[in-house]
Amino acid sequence: MRTYNEKVSIYHGMVSTIAVNLASNYFPIFAISILGASNYQVGLISSLPPLVALLMTIPAAVLLNRLELQKKTVATSVLWARIMFLLLAGVIFIHSSYQAWTFLMIVALMNVPGTISNIGWQTLISGMIEEKRRGAFFSDRNRLLTIVGMVTTLIIGVVMKSQTDHAWAYQILFLIAFLFGLLEVFFLMKHREKHQIKPADRQKAASMDWSIFKDRGYKWFLISALCFNFTWQIAWALFNIYNVRYVHATILWISIFSVANQLVQIFSFPLWKKWAEQKSNTLVLVWVAVGMATAPVLNILSTNVFYITFVSMTSGFFVSGTTLLLFNLLLEQSPEAKRTYCITTYNVLLSFVAFVAPQAGIWLLEISNMRISMEIISVLRGLSAFVFFLMYVKLMKNKNLTSYKPVKKASPSS
Repeated sequence: MRTYNEKVSIYHGMVSTIAVNLASNYFPIFAISILGASNYQVGLISSLPPLVALLMTIPAAVLLNRLELQKKTVATSVLWARIMFLLLAGVIFIHSSYQAWTFLMIVALMNVPGTISNIGWQTLISGMIEEKRRGAFFSDRNRLLTIVGMVTTLIIGVVMKSQTDHAWAYQILFLIAFLFGLLEVFFLMKHREKHQIKPADRQKAASMDWSIFKDRGYKWFLISALCFNFTWQIAWALFNIYNVRYVHATILWISIFSVANQLVQIFSFPLWKKWAEQKSNTLVLVWVAVGMATAPVLNILSTNVFYITFVSMTSGFFVSGTTLLLFNLLLEQSPEAKRTYCITTYNVLLSFVAFVAPQAGIWLLEISNMRISMEIISVLRGLSAFVFFLMYVKLMKNKNLTSYKPVKKASPSS
């Protein structure tokens, strides 16, 4: 039986997924096909938003930590982020030589309010969902949202299949995305929020708590997750360039690639949840990273759209594990009393990685070629799996030592 907040969170996630799928999924093809963006500019589509998020995360965290109730601030931030979709629709009306850079500027600025809403939502949801219910809830939620995203993407692909080179098609997508953004705000406001910070604790909560770096589990999570995210995100711009410039995929095929990926995710979320409960989030993430390492090298073996669809399906199996387990591991390794600081710090460092990684991918492409770049990325992803394995070994060793100490002391109070 789902709680009220769990139900509302699912509704919010559904409309948010639709808004993102209507707009963000088609940023690269819009930039290349309509705005004539260069490879470097395509890389910036992935890099600029996290750079802005990096600059905004600390101010956002300070703002949110000072608030007793965060819901209204988060909802307002979502509204401003979705208003940016309307600005994107107007990019084609300016001079062609400025269109690509204006587009990039708007996409970047979208992450000013987006950073506030992202950190705020993570804090809100962590306080609304009991720890014992998180695994099952996020597995079910992610599966439902993936279904919604898959259906939305498929509909877009079919309706817009012959409109890849028509600017008005993308304008319509951005406008509808804005309307679903309004629904996002509505469902966010429907959540029942608990007071996150007592008035007496506001001043203390406004400053950074550096003691989080003394927590062994959180430190290892940061190292492992950031290594993995770098090797994951370094290929994002390259995949977009490969699909548009090499495969010559249309809106329909871009949608099919995404649907194939999401279809597999729907069925694999429960599997990752089951395996994580049996083995631990950390150990299962080792296999996720290994699986993710196969995607780049498999993708470049052919430009056949049916083959790319198959690779997208295999990739979706491991993406679902990434989506579910990384967030669960963040909450698991973040001390409850300092969770806001832990989430904030992770988001700051993740934003830095997300800015650097796509540019590193473009740099690899510029000094070599697509095939060599993808092969190098596969190797790097394999190394990130080894880092997760080291984390698992270290945490298990620490757990065994901790459990042994009370027996040695034989203390009646332990």
